[in-house]
Amino acid sequence: MDLAILLYVTGTFTLLLGITHFAMPVLFDFRGAIPLDGAALKPFRLLFVGYGTARRDVYGIAWVMNHAASYALVGIGVLDLLWRRWLDGDAGPAIALWVAGFWLLRAASQCYLGHRRGDWVIATGFGGIGLIHLLVLL
Repeated sequence: MDLAILLYVTGTFTLLLGITHFAMPVLFDFRGAIPLDGAALKPFRLLFVGYGTARRDVYGIAWVMNHAASYALVGIGVLDLLWRRWLDGDAGPAIALWVAGFWLLRAASQCYLGHRRGDWVIATGFGGIGLIHLLVLL
C-alpha cells in the first residue's frame, strides 16, 4: 500500500483516537478506580521537595496526563493529515522520527496494561504506526 494513503489512514485514526481520548477518564471510570476516600497515600518526595499527596491529586494527575496525551494525539493526527506540507522540509525527518518514537513508546508501554491477546494486538498496531513513520524516511 502507498505510504501516502497509510499516512492519511493513520492521521484519521490518530485524530479520532485523540478526540476520544479526552473522555477516557470517564469511559474507563477513573473515579471508581481512584477513589477519593481511603487510606492516606505516602507523600511525594524528590530530593529536597516533599508534597503531601491526596487521592484527589492522583485522580487529577490521571486527568492531566490523559489530556496531555490527547493533545499530542490530536496534534500527531493533524500532522499526518498534512504530511505533504512538512515531510519534504528541513524538519520533516525530525518530525517523522518524533512521531515514530511516540508510537513505538506507546506500543511498548502497552505491557503496563497486561499481556492479554488484546494487549498484543494493540501493541502491534501502535508499533506498526511507528514503523510507517520510519518508512516515510526512506
